[in-house]
Amino acid sequence: MSDEPISPKALAADLVRLGVRPGEALMIHASLRAIGPVEGGAAGVIAALDTAVGPDGTLMMILGAVVAHEWVNQKPEAERAALLAEVAPYDPLTSPVLPEVGYLAEAFRIAPGTMVNDNPSGRFAARGAGGAELLRNSPWDDYYGPDSPLDRLCQMGGRVLRLGASPDTTTVLHYAEYLADLPEKRRVRRHYRVMGPNGPETRSVESLDDENGIVAWDGEDYFALILKAYGETGRVRTGKVGRADSELIDAADIVRFGAGWMSDNLT
Repeated sequence: MSDEPISPKALAADLVRLGVRPGEALMIHASLRAIGPVEGGAAGVIAALDTAVGPDGTLMMILGAVVAHEWVNQKPEAERAALLAEVAPYDPLTSPVLPEVGYLAEAFRIAPGTMVNDNPSGRFAARGAGGAELLRNSPWDDYYGPDSPLDRLCQMGGRVLRLGASPDTTTVLHYAEYLADLPEKRRVRRHYRVMGPNGPETRSVESLDDENGIVAWDGEDYFALILKAYGETGRVRTGKVGRADSELIDAADIVRFGAGWMSDNLT
């Protein structure tokens, strides 16, 4: 296997062969290691993605955020406000992405033309023609639920592009958790120091439990199980992008499938 880096133009051609269309909206999950060396590194991958969807297309990634005072959310809720009273507020424009999300997401965040929303728990970035619409008035609570960037991606007819990504990494399935017909779903409340209209303030964020799962579950990560079951339906486009085994998935379709799977299995 050649160690010569692939050009962004050649990588864009791989994306087109996979089925990426000009003008569409894509949510990206990618492993730079899996893709292999690309001219320009992460910036070259972003350039290839921009080229593949063209000027009328849209790209989105989940970022998460490194928040220096995240530790407070391991403390009892009654203690958090006092612990946060003097800490520096979270800055959505400068906070790095969560390391586990990957370096491409950090490069995407800082790339010229990329927009980010302000939620420390559900921070997304988007670029391109529909980026502002995806992030507009993102809900503070239930940031993966109705009217979230994930819901809007589905409404746009967007797709999920997975480039060598881990099988438990398909963020749009968090939206499916909101649609699943289950009697009780676990919820969490986190607290952050943020910049409000009148200065720093402590604010809570409530959502379904996107860290430990919406129900007690002892088996393999259920997102990975859903992705595998969905792939067996034959509705996933597969191919190579660079060196990465890659998948192109209709976002609304896997959300419907995932909600049904959860309703049937997470009981």
